[in-house]
This record gives sequence, C-alpha cells and structure tokens, in this order.
Amino acid sequence: MAVLKEAEALLAEDSPEAHHDEQIDRHWSAWAPEAPFLHYATQNDYLDSEINIQDPDLMPDLAQMPPLFTTYPDAPRHPLPRSRAGLRAPYEQVLHARCTHRSYTRDAVSLETLATLLCTVFGPVDFIDSGHGALYRRTSPSGGSRQELDAYLGALNVTGLAPGWYHYNGLEHSLELRAEGLTRDETAHLCADQDWAGEAAFVVVLAARLERMSVKYRTPRCYRVCLLNAGHLGQTFALTATALGLGPAQTGAFNDALIAERCGLDNAGHTPLYVLAAGHPNPSGPNEPHLATLATFTHTPLHLTPGCE
Repeated sequence: MAVLKEAEALLAEDSPEAHHDEQIDRHWSAWAPEAPFLHYATQNDYLDSEINIQDPDLMPDLAQMPPLFTTYPDAPRHPLPRSRAGLRAPYEQVLHARCTHRSYTRDAVSLETLATLLCTVFGPVDFIDSGHGALYRRTSPSGGSRQELDAYLGALNVTGLAPGWYHYNGLEHSLELRAEGLTRDETAHLCADQDWAGEAAFVVVLAARLERMSVKYRTPRCYRVCLLNAGHLGQTFALTATALGLGPAQTGAFNDALIAERCGLDNAGHTPLYVLAAGHPNPSGPNEPHLATLATFTHTPLHLTPGCE
C-alpha cells in the first residue's frame, strides 16, 4: 500500500491530491485516456530528466545529423516561378481580414500566387550557425530552429499544375511529384469527409520528420513542440493567404494513414500533423458563418456566474 501511495497510484481520500485528480477527470474525461496521458506524462519531463537538453556533448556528430531539407531526387520536378505576387497589404488590414473560409469559387489559383505562398511560409529566410552546423529560419518560429515540418501539396485547381500530390522542396523552390491525380471527392474523404475541403483550390499537409527534433531534444515533451510549430506555420499560412486575396482554412480532422500513403510518407518517422487549405473565397457560400445578432447572444453565456466555477 505504501509503495502504491509513494508512486501516486493510490491517493488518500479527501486529500488535496485526490481532489486535484477529480478535477482532472472532470475536465479531461471526454478525451481520456489518450489526451490527459500525453499532457500529464510530459509535464516537466525536461526538469525530471537526467538529460541536459542544452548539453552540446549530446549532439550527434555531423555524419549522424539528419539533412536540413527533405528532397526526392528521382521525382519529376515542377520549378516554381521566382517572381513574387503582391504582399503589400497593410499588416492591420491583413490581421483583421483573416478568417477561416469553408466556401470557395471555382476560380483557379495562379501558380505565381501559390509559389509566393509556399516560399513565404515554408521557404528559408536565412541560415544560422548552430555551433553544430547550419540551420535555417522561416517566417514562423520553430523550437530550436529544427524545422522538422515538411509541406506536401494536394493540388486541385491551380493554373498550370496537374492535380496530384507534391512535396514542396524549399531548397530548390520546386514541387516534387509524389502521386498523380487528385479529385474533390478524394480530398473531402481524406479530410474526414468534410465536403468543404474538396472545394478548395489546394490543401497543404504539414508532416513532421521526427528525427530532426529528437536528434537534439530527447524528452517526450518535445512532441508538444512539434504540434506548436505546426500551429505557428498554420497561422503564417492563414495570414499570407489572406494578404494574397485567398481564403485560408485549416483542420485537424483527417485520415492520417490515407494522407500519409498519398504523400508517400511512412507514417512512422515522417507523419502528418495538420492540414491547411486555401482557394478564392465565396463570401455568400453555404458554409460561410453569419455574423452574430442580438438573438444569438441571448443564448450565449459570456462570463461565469460568481460561485459557479
């Protein structure tokens, strides 16, 4: 019994620890056991670990370092235009205009616009000396500048680009063909049968190459950082798409295994985390939200009633 208590497998009734456990169960029960296990199992693990994540002696030698960029040398290539589409919209205008769109027109997105979006969000800004070789920066923050997230494009309605799956090669600024053919129905099915996804001009799958992160950071908590990094890229994608006149969207609901297969990923060390999308928005489309009215707020609690927390 004492051993179980010491290991916190048993909690004394009415103890502070037991009350906290009840709170956890109340707030996390809808996602139990997977989500709370990930969250609490990785709390402070970098403090509890005997590994000093900043210790330079733990870094592998150059021969063991994963490459900075994912490339597919034997894949057919589609070079992207180097000219930039306009990104001169004022920051405040872009920030407040950004919203998630779920309805799109049938107008194709130009290759120049797509190229600008991919380069701005996923391409290198510059290279830095990490003390163990070069790393690169993007326009979004990345934990340790590991840049473990690769971008895979599902093209549906892009001028001059055949429908299919491509990898964005940020080093060359090109698209590498991974699989030919892509339909609206397939795209919707891959995104958990969400019809709006098939209406977009293209989708972008963010896939984590885990070794780029784990080669430096050995603690499980760093998986959280991969998820946060995906969010950083998603926000920059949304703002850049808005500045280019596109309607951005994003979803965490997708069929991991099928998307991995279509992108040519092993879904082990190289696995999808997030799906982004864009196209020309249709403000009057059936999936666009309506602005809240006074009647809406009569059914909306805006704050906690004192004593009810």
